[in-house]
Amino acid sequence: MEEITQLSYALDTFYFLISGALVMWMAAGFAMLEAGMVRAKNTAEILTKNIALFAIASIMYMLVGYGIMYPADGNGFIPAIDWGFMFGGDNSVEEVMGSDGETYYSKMADFFFQVVFVATAMSIVSGAVAERMKLWAFLLFAVVMTGFIYPMQGYWKWGGGFLDELGFLDFAGSGLVHLAGASAALAGVLLLGARKGKYGKDGSINAIPGANMPIATLGTFILWLGWFGFNGGSQLVISNIEDANAVAAVFVNTNMSAAGGTIFGLITARLLFGKADLTMALNGALAGLVAITAEPLTPSPLLATMIGAIGGVIVVFAIVTMDKLRVDDPVGAISVHGVVGMWGLMAVPITNSEASFAAQGIGLGTILGWVFVTSFIVWLILKLVMGIRVSEEEEYEGVDIGECGLEAYPEFVGARGAS
Repeated sequence: MEEITQLSYALDTFYFLISGALVMWMAAGFAMLEAGMVRAKNTAEILTKNIALFAIASIMYMLVGYGIMYPADGNGFIPAIDWGFMFGGDNSVEEVMGSDGETYYSKMADFFFQVVFVATAMSIVSGAVAERMKLWAFLLFAVVMTGFIYPMQGYWKWGGGFLDELGFLDFAGSGLVHLAGASAALAGVLLLGARKGKYGKDGSINAIPGANMPIATLGTFILWLGWFGFNGGSQLVISNIEDANAVAAVFVNTNMSAAGGTIFGLITARLLFGKADLTMALNGALAGLVAITAEPLTPSPLLATMIGAIGGVIVVFAIVTMDKLRVDDPVGAISVHGVVGMWGLMAVPITNSEASFAAQGIGLGTILGWVFVTSFIVWLILKLVMGIRVSEEEEYEGVDIGECGLEAYPEFVGARGAS
């Protein structure tokens, strides 16, 4: 029995670590997607944001975020912060053997899996504010978002807080990760304003194409791959038949939802615009992935495909609507992760009898309200203290030179004019 317990603990820990590594690889997916969707003159800066935010998320979550999200105690609303993780330590053999099988995996593995989720939420923000935000203002916001704003709403559900007690369900984070990231992004975009030339005084909407569609497509495929760890790892355990079957079902449903989102995003774009818009196909895939993240276990593969398909349709209309509202989001992050994140949360009761639309709605409103309001306050303070937008000249020349002092494509930028 002792050997079985040790083997189970080792297997679940390994599964957790590999799932976390897959989610970490999503950071590369976001970096490539965003680098492809911005103009050439802003590529190096967006890449700098993506690698720096991952490092900031890792450090801040170690220092304070993990202790807020998974505290030693709390009243359901305010956690009693546990400061101990940063000093190390893990489950001893005696603790594992004496837990009657309830200690499934290493504490360190749990932290690693959780920290890459934090970075994912912050990655959503970087694309929405691309091409006109100051690098250091963004990174300072990342400190607050990953250390305090995200962990607090994470505690309310995954840390055993009041949303968990209420019956709110969010398997892997359609709300807690994706809607949270989009809410922070929306607050920043509203204070930041649109890129120069995006919207005309006559009400016209001018397309600003990205510089590298192959890279954007590669980024989407990387995200699709990483999502198997994102959703599959959220089962938390794999060392018995029931959980192993559940992880397999989550993998299949995640893939099918992405496929449904891709096809229906493409079809919707064809019907609306008369063309097969690649960017809408890419966003459709991501929309399918976001939609199924709140509940990837209980749907059948067919229902999972349909949930993703609806997400693919929603995201096209959401992107068009955001433009009509003059909310400039270069990569469609607010639509993909925010609007479709809401759909994912509200779709849970369709297949999970333990969920209720009331609890899902309360959870949705809580996440949106908390993250948007706190983020808006932080963005506003940054705007008043140091400014959050680059100068008009820097924006015209590209933030690569102004913020990073180098160009991602030095052989091409000089010849492409104002692109």
